[in-house]
Amino acid sequence: MQTQNPLLDEMAKMAQAAMGIAQAAGEEAKNALRAQSDKWAADLDLIRREEFEALKAEVASLRAEIAALKGSAAD
Repeated sequence: MQTQNPLLDEMAKMAQAAMGIAQAAGEEAKNALRAQSDKWAADLDLIRREEFEALKAEVASLRAEIAALKGSAAD
């Protein structure tokens, strides 16, 4: 017959609860850091990579159109 030690059971429950709290705190810290970095980026007037790439493609298209117009004006 196997007996359980109630003290060890309580310690295991407390350790499990502590790990859950630590994980939740880690997620909360990660979310807070992400929010703060987004705020800093907005304050510095930075843009995201996707916006930059879209603008870069638009500029390349406009340059090609200008070059084509210059070529047709020379004719």
